[in-house]
Amino acid sequence: MTTTINVCEEKQDTNSLRHWSEFLHDLTAVDTWIVHRAIEILDEHVIKHGPKLTSPKDVKDYLRLQLLNEKREVFAVVFMDTQHRVLAYEPLFFGTIHQTSVYPRAIVQRAMSLNAASMILAHNHPSGSTHPSEADKQLTNRLKSLLESIDVRVLDHFIIGEEGTFSFAEHGLLF
Repeated sequence: MTTTINVCEEKQDTNSLRHWSEFLHDLTAVDTWIVHRAIEILDEHVIKHGPKLTSPKDVKDYLRLQLLNEKREVFAVVFMDTQHRVLAYEPLFFGTIHQTSVYPRAIVQRAMSLNAASMILAHNHPSGSTHPSEADKQLTNRLKSLLESIDVRVLDHFIIGEEGTFSFAEHGLLF
């Protein structure tokens, strides 16, 4: 199967969002490779070159792109400097369809090696629900407390699911 993509700089397609929505529902292996390659390009040119994160919506959209189609739980971290510029996005822990083990020591070690000043935590719920479990809440508070002791701020923790994106900060759960 050959996939052809025409790009025209002069003409904007007003139905492009509808076309993308239809396209994403019927991905072939080649299409999936193209989407993954687009993520790599975004990582290289947007995320890995240190943009300053100023919009929670942009962070949510990026994390949804990264985590929504995972078939098992993935726990990832966006490490940032003192100006909230991205140092790295890293999926650190991989679990089963309903849980993953997170090792705080590994997060602390990586934060120290990158000289991170702050971070955003994220994980997906393959079930689709974005409601945080008690374990999610306890882990977030434990990580926040531990990281504060080494002067690294946890800015937010997002849960990604088909229902949307849940923000611990927006719901007052980062205390």
